[in-house]
Amino acid sequence: MSMYPIASQTASSGSSITTFSNIPQTFTHLQIRVYGRSDYDRGSGNTVPVSLYCTFNGDGAANYSWHLLTGDGSTASSNNTANATGIHLSTSGLPAFRAPANTFGNYVIDILDYANTNKYKTTKSLGGVDQNGSGALTFNSGNWRSTSAITSIAVFCDGNFALGTRIDLYGISISNATGA
Repeated sequence: MSMYPIASQTASSGSSITTFSNIPQTFTHLQIRVYGRSDYDRGSGNTVPVSLYCTFNGDGAANYSWHLLTGDGSTASSNNTANATGIHLSTSGLPAFRAPANTFGNYVIDILDYANTNKYKTTKSLGGVDQNGSGALTFNSGNWRSTSAITSIAVFCDGNFALGTRIDLYGISISNATGA
């Protein structure tokens, strides 16, 4: 397996969405890595992290489904949706405006067989946030009910990405034992 950087974006103040376009169709899988924070303000004293989402090829219709498992060290919860307008990658993954200073969430999102036009696309993600003693861990699986090859990906959160958020896109190539 080999990984190749495709694109990277670092948020300036106030960017609400990161889009990767013209994705090469030469890899087996894709991986997105998010190191992020949101500027969303839930109100006085509320430090609950915000959600992270993605969509493919500009499709905002109800063609997505996802399953989500979250834990914070004392409580576990799960959720799912069958006809969503995007893949919900976390319920509490990015620190919000009132979170402790300089805390960021981290996520790794795998998009399997993204260029295969014979099947629906599947994602899996793992990530979490530590807020100096509190935080959460999220595991997610998602599905885009389209056989189209993925040529663009939008990643977004509640509110805007805070200054310093970085989102990287990688291509993954897998070869067999003979090197082919």
